[in-house]
Amino acid sequence: MADSQSGNGRAAAMSPVGVLDRREVLPKLFPNPKDYLFIAGLAGTAKDTAALCGDDRNYYCLAGVMGAAASMGLGLALARPDKRVVVLTGDGELLMNVGTLATIAVLNPPNLSIVCVDNGHYGETGYQKSHTSLGVDLEAMATGAGIPVTRTVTEDGQIADAAELIRSGNSSSFILLKVKPTDPPKVRRSLDAALSRLQFIEGLAATR
Repeated sequence: MADSQSGNGRAAAMSPVGVLDRREVLPKLFPNPKDYLFIAGLAGTAKDTAALCGDDRNYYCLAGVMGAAASMGLGLALARPDKRVVVLTGDGELLMNVGTLATIAVLNPPNLSIVCVDNGHYGETGYQKSHTSLGVDLEAMATGAGIPVTRTVTEDGQIADAAELIRSGNSSSFILLKVKPTDPPKVRRSLDAALSRLQFIEGLAATR
């Protein structure tokens, strides 16, 4: 990328499918998940987030609402400027509403990070190849939308920089994790949207 703050997006373009294991990289990226509020996308990232947070109520996972994670995370970041907010979403889910990145860039809440776990497949609908398997670069799209700081993480040595950016950056950020098309953690999570909403609200109230 030409922007001095952006990462190594061209490496992602050269290797459309990643080599990182999502089950290993996410705990390294978020060693202290209690420090964040999470909005998770569908399927794999919902399980990723549930595995990270365990019994804590600092996360809300979507189910069947493809494309909404980034918008919900933006609203949460604006409503709770005192907390670090992370949208943990997949490439397929983000592609459904990629225009939200432009709104995030314009509003630029400093406490918001979008973390896209890109395995190059639509995990919710049958594991068909997504556009990122065919060369679409989501970091380039985030940079083009105007998000001030972006990174693409393709190897272990880049995780620490991304973790620091999420933890202490002073603008909205976008992190693209290029992972292998392997299964997320085996986690049983509630698909009761009303119950999940109430639990998340209780968790938010406890952090005030």
